[in-house]
Formats: sequence, C-alpha cells, structure tokens
Amino acid sequence: MGIIFAILIFSFIVFFHELGHFTLAKLNGIDVQEFAIGMGPTLFSKEYKGTVYAVHLLPIGGFCAMGEDDEETESPGNFNKKSVWARISVIAAGPIFNFIMAFVLAVILTAMVGYDKPVISSVEEGYSAAEAGIQEGDTIVRMGGKKINIFREITYYNQFHQGETVKVTYLHDGEKHTATLVPKMDDELGYYRIGISGGGNTKANAWTSVQYGAYEVKFWVCTTFESLKQLVTGNVGVKQLSGPVGIVNMVDTTYNESKSYGVFIVIAQFLNIGILLSANLGVMNLLPLPALDGGRLVFLLIEAIRRKRIPPEKEGYVHLAGMALLMILMVVVMYNDIARIFF
Repeated sequence: MGIIFAILIFSFIVFFHELGHFTLAKLNGIDVQEFAIGMGPTLFSKEYKGTVYAVHLLPIGGFCAMGEDDEETESPGNFNKKSVWARISVIAAGPIFNFIMAFVLAVILTAMVGYDKPVISSVEEGYSAAEAGIQEGDTIVRMGGKKINIFREITYYNQFHQGETVKVTYLHDGEKHTATLVPKMDDELGYYRIGISGGGNTKANAWTSVQYGAYEVKFWVCTTFESLKQLVTGNVGVKQLSGPVGIVNMVDTTYNESKSYGVFIVIAQFLNIGILLSANLGVMNLLPLPALDGGRLVFLLIEAIRRKRIPPEKEGYVHLAGMALLMILMVVVMYNDIARIFF
C-alpha cells in the first residue's frame, strides 16, 4: 500500500510541475500539443482547442508538450516565436508551481500539527550552551549568521556543521544576547552537540499557519541547497544520493511505521513528504544544468541580455549532453538505492 501512495505522491508533484508550464503557456498564447497525466500507452485522450488532453497507463507524473524544439512552424502560437520573457515565464512556472504546492501543503500541515518555535525547553549541563548561560525558555533567533524561525533549523544546522564553533543570538527575557558555542562530542550518540532541546509544537491559528507554512518551505529549500553544497564539497558522496526507488522505499517505510498511529498521523507524514519532495524538485529544476528548466533559463537569459538567440542546434547539443549525463547519474543513484534496500 505504501508503494502505491509513493507513486501517487510523486506523480502528483510532477503533474503539478507540468501544470505550471501548461498554465503559463496558455496565458501567453503558446500552442500546447498535448497535456498528459501519466506516461506510456494512452488510455484516454480528447482534443480541445488544439490541445490533446490525455491519460496514460503508467501513473508516473505527466508532461506538457509545447514544441520547444520546433523551429519550422510559422504559427503565431509557436513557442519559439514568442518573446524571450514569455518563454522565460513558461519555463520558470514549473519550479514556481512546485514551491506553491509545497507552501499550500505546509500551511495545511501547520494547521493540523502546529509549529516548532525555536524556544529552548531544556539545557544540558556539560555542554557549551549551559556554559554560555543560555537557559530554558530562551529563543534562538540567529545561528551562524542564519535567521532561525523553527527549531529544526537549529538541529539541521548542527548536523551540517558538525564540530564547528558557532555564534548564536538568542532572546532572554526579551533582550538580545550573543554567545559563541563550541560543540562537544556525545560519545554515546556519536556526534557533536551544543546541549539544547526544543519544546515540541505550538498550536497554530489561521495567520500562524500561513506564516510558519512559509517558514517550513524556506527550511526545506535551504536544506536542499545545503545538501547540494555538501555534495559539491565532498562531505556527502554520490552513494548517499537517493532517487525514485529510494523515495518509494522511504514513503513505504513511513506508511508502515505510522499506520498503527491512525489516519491523522499518516496524512501528516505524507504532507511532510510532499513538502520535502515538491520543494526539492523546485530547487533541483532551477539548477543551471543542461536539460533542466534552470539550464533552459540560462540560455533564455543570455538571449535576453544579448537580444539575440543562441543557435538552436548548439543549445540542443548542450541539452542532449546534459540529458545523457543526467541519465547516467540516475542509473548510478538507482543502483545505490537498490543496493541499500536489498544488501
């Protein structure tokens, strides 16, 4: 059952991404040849105002065919005949819709379970937080130059900066204080800690659901960028990357572990996964890499600056090479996912 949920969640996120491209294409008068749900053999299709709307057999995302590579058609609705800014809006709309989806899910989740304010519930003796005079009830507002809105940002900052000395700004009785903390190794847990804990979730109202929903999306976007930074700097290896197989396994495991706690917990867990995946997909697609939306945006921005398009055949070669490299990476990641599951 968890595997079915995983496919549906991932498919809906990809579908919503393509819906972004479709919506802006229609708003800009661009011809859309086909807008489809799923992949593989067609189960149902219907043409309406020049666009084929289709449902395919495999519930794996969807696609929006706009004829981006069609240079010959003279139709005024040809993608390549539109202004550069119109094309930029269409390409950028996919990732932007992913962020919108992540925000909506985050608002719903926050309304359901509340939000984790960065308020300290306990301070452990023997660690640098206690030695610096930080007390229970204090609120962390900055950490290492980064603004803190939710307690998980503190936890993740420590994970991404293990053993690093950090400057912390906190509120005590409404007054700002700063402290420089030196993490200490917890031999039992096997990682560095500063010795503070959070106090659980606070119930949200309509306004705080929206406010902390935005903070939730910001948290996952920043976490994605930090993870990419760890990959580039070599702190995280390719073997630790996860792809579709790993995502399916994660959702299946989450479902099996949470179903005994009831439907409410299962829904909350799936909303959290949806936020994570949607924000992650938005960030990844905006990376300036060939074959991704970000790579296409780079060429369009260069065109906007130069006021002259880069020859389509040259751009096509770049995207083709990028696609080949991405396919190789996907095979490697899929192998790693399968190896982690079965070996």
